[in-house]
Amino acid sequence: MTESSPTLRETQEQVDQWIKTIGVRYFSELTNMALLTEEVGELARIMARRYGDQSEKPSDSGADLGDEMADVLWVLLAMANQTGIDLTDAFAQNMEKKSSRDSERHQNNPKLQP
Repeated sequence: MTESSPTLRETQEQVDQWIKTIGVRYFSELTNMALLTEEVGELARIMARRYGDQSEKPSDSGADLGDEMADVLWVLLAMANQTGIDLTDAFAQNMEKKSSRDSERHQNNPKLQP
């Protein structure tokens, strides 16, 4: 890992090392899918209450939105590791796909115009 912010690939490797040493082993893929869903639900609850129409409960008022997002990322990185996905490559391919497919779509969307 570099002294600056780690790359996505380095972060993926960091999660792998943590799981293999501190975490002992990977959970099954289906368990991790359930955990990802749980973490996304926790993030959604905070977003709905903080930025949506629901009122925020006292128990949610101190919730760290960044920490909840990091929980989602952590499980996603673990799932990528255990399924052999290099997220750096996958993300680059995804950006290329979105850039070519949607090159004019959003500029021409009247719903997005000021």
